Amino acid sequence: MIKEAMLFRALGEGKVSCFLCNHRCQIADSKFGICGVRQNKEGKLYTHVYGEVIAAHVDPIEKKPLYHFLPGTTSFSIATIGCNFRCPFCQNWSISQVTKRKGEGPSGHKLLPQDVVAAATNYGCRSISYTYTEPTIFYEYAYDTARLAAKKGLANIFVTNGYMTAEALEAFRPYLDACNVDLKSFRDEFYKEICQARLQPVLDSIRLMKKMDIWVEVTTLVVPGQNDSIEELRDIARFIAETGPDIPWHISRFHPDYQLTDTIATPIEVLHKARSIGKEAGLRYVYVGNVYGESEETLCPSCGKTLIRRDGFHVSDNKLKDSACPFCGNTVSGKFS
Repeated sequence: MIKEAMLFRALGEGKVSCFLCNHRCQIADSKFGICGVRQNKEGKLYTHVYGEVIAAHVDPIEKKPLYHFLPGTTSFSIATIGCNFRCPFCQNWSISQVTKRKGEGPSGHKLLPQDVVAAATNYGCRSISYTYTEPTIFYEYAYDTARLAAKKGLANIFVTNGYMTAEALEAFRPYLDACNVDLKSFRDEFYKEICQARLQPVLDSIRLMKKMDIWVEVTTLVVPGQNDSIEELRDIARFIAETGPDIPWHISRFHPDYQLTDTIATPIEVLHKARSIGKEAGLRYVYVGNVYGESEETLCPSCGKTLIRRDGFHVSDNKLKDSACPFCGNTVSGKFS
């Protein structure tokens, strides 16, 4: 479904400037932005993916991953096609790298904002997650859905690469409750060469989300030979700790996929070393993910007792009482009710 976009301005001579994400594309008449789903038509910008879901599922909130935001609940999760990054290790490349520019691949099926909210309510979900692909590029769809969801008492969640502009975050702020941000590397060269983007806007988004009191968790997919050096992992951990030591850091294992099928899976010892680095940097909550059988318990940062026990994405035990440790009384950061 085609709908006039938000967050653009006319430049004259038929061109428009899109300021939805930090590519800040200047788009000539009839052309698309980098995302491949926003098109300039005679001096106005339009989204081609409004109300067209390519994926819609009921997921455990832990799958996002969010461990300190409504743990043990489910989140109705939706995506459209498209992305503003070009990561060669993308797990959802079959839908994220599809564009409207060439009319290639599937478009999805119609599911309007009111339908999304109704489905979330019917399934007993506590939230709606905009995920799988990059939610920034289906901003108008997410925005209208989030407004309706908030009226029904549902939380709204972005699982994002963090490349949205400050203007986009500020406009969405009244309805955005939590984000998991992929911090893919701490080197601008990585972002330029691998993602075809830049690092600084992602760091700025994380800081701004924290300042806006949006609950933030950060994920880093550790790719062998790409972003797994001790120095880089230490830089990531220090940045998160400086932004907020209570921000959970999810260290995720890479498995060969898409264009990196010849790269080995991340050695477990590298993930464990990254966890130690996170703790040494002062992070209170560090998790190793995407590893079968790996414990992902939430521990009290004060007394070290297990507060939330997880089996995969399932919460098997939650000892928190009013967001506090029942053993020592320490308050655990997050939204737990």
